[in-house]
Amino acid sequence: MAVERTFSILKPDATERNLTGAINALIEGAGLRIIAQKRMRITRAQAETFYAVHSARPFFGELVDFMISAPVVVQVLEGESAIAKYREIMGATDPAKAAAGTIRKVHAKSIGENSVHGSDAPDTAAREIAQFFSGNEIVG
Repeated sequence: MAVERTFSILKPDATERNLTGAINALIEGAGLRIIAQKRMRITRAQAETFYAVHSARPFFGELVDFMISAPVVVQVLEGESAIAKYREIMGATDPAKAAAGTIRKVHAKSIGENSVHGSDAPDTAAREIAQFFSGNEIVG
């Protein structure tokens, strides 16, 4: 297995409830390393760019509004098969369908307020990481 990097966002519903430490503990407990992390408020333009793949979908405006409603924590995670491993740790988008012990089962409020985002493929991870981090901010 190859060591790879993935991108993570702890969404507004998680930061508003002070869940950064609890979620980070689940991430690290699964063997992933947090090699970059910052708390920030993303702008509308950043959210629209980030979620551009969903721009034609009916929930796009609501998603953007949610993502700019409160601070988020953006992260770069590293580890063996990091993308697949993080997606497994996150759990299903619908917390009612998420496996026991996953971030979304434990912390998500709803399908929309599902606490975390994670990249779905290596090219997506690279693009998402580059949107929020410069090279010198990532310390492996």
